Amino acid sequence: MSAVLTCRCTKPPPTAAGIVQGHSATLSDPFAMPGVDHLLRWIRQARSMAVSCQSMRTSRANSLLGYGDDARLLIVNADDFGMSEAVNEAVLGSIKQGVVCSTSLMVPWPGAAQAMQMLRENPEIDFGVHLSVICDMPRCRAGPVAPLEAVSSLVDESGRFYGEERRAEFVARAKLGELEVEFRSQIEAVVSAGLQPTHLDWHCLADGGRPDVFDMTLGLAKDHGLALRVHDGLSIPNLQSQGLPTNDHDVLDSFSLDPVGKSERYVKMLRDLPVGLTEWAVHPALDGPELRELEPDGWPVRHTDYEFLVSAEARETIEEEGIVLLSHEPLRRVWATDSSQLH
Repeated sequence: MSAVLTCRCTKPPPTAAGIVQGHSATLSDPFAMPGVDHLLRWIRQARSMAVSCQSMRTSRANSLLGYGDDARLLIVNADDFGMSEAVNEAVLGSIKQGVVCSTSLMVPWPGAAQAMQMLRENPEIDFGVHLSVICDMPRCRAGPVAPLEAVSSLVDESGRFYGEERRAEFVARAKLGELEVEFRSQIEAVVSAGLQPTHLDWHCLADGGRPDVFDMTLGLAKDHGLALRVHDGLSIPNLQSQGLPTNDHDVLDSFSLDPVGKSERYVKMLRDLPVGLTEWAVHPALDGPELRELEPDGWPVRHTDYEFLVSAEARETIEEEGIVLLSHEPLRRVWATDSSQLH
């Protein structure tokens, strides 16, 4: 992976003109640059500036993270690490050979032990805890990390997490205190394994599914000095006004995209990426019998994600557009600072 695609986890923010070598902050004169390659470069610069003009407001996340007002920041996070071997291998490949800069670990799932071993062997990988209390794969039913008697409102008749088809029933039934017990158990399982996460997010429950669950999880993030993925547009300015960086724009869930023509769609989304911080929640997996058995309907989403994330087209488009790839680590550092001031 070229230097421009290195996740900016520890380096200071670059200047706007220095994000990509040769990507000027002002348009070059196309008539002074003869040749098709130069003209195409000028067109890309013009398009990038047009995208920037679409978002004239100052990005609060950019300011909190130390980037210029015109910077286009992108977190490409691989969700569901720990779900299965096919997912684990693809997540690792998407980070090492692709454009993914962070991942989220599903502690209760069958592949979690392998995923945690991968994290121990690759301590440079930034990862979060993918708080999981909903099971979206009928052929892989996970259960709680906490003792069953302590979280009885979170499980169905079989003692396993509710399936996605019963999500509304779960959201109505789950007791807040028991959710906190389970979430804390999942975080503690990671920390006790000698691993340090960077952020929290949820599996199949955007913002926890209920306002009180969001507030409780926000408290856990602050207690542990971790960043938090935020979906609700009303919560974003509230947190940023407290000095806590979050995504400025809606989180992309790659399951919302049609697998057919996905690469072209991703390229267009990169070309049109707005100023500020955007997060993509992607779901890479290797195609094969294991994946198709676990997800007979969803496997094309995961495999097409993987194909694009490790493609030369993804890397080249990000470089051409001058997009800055981030992990959650820069966000965590700010959240951790705020947390330390509260204690």
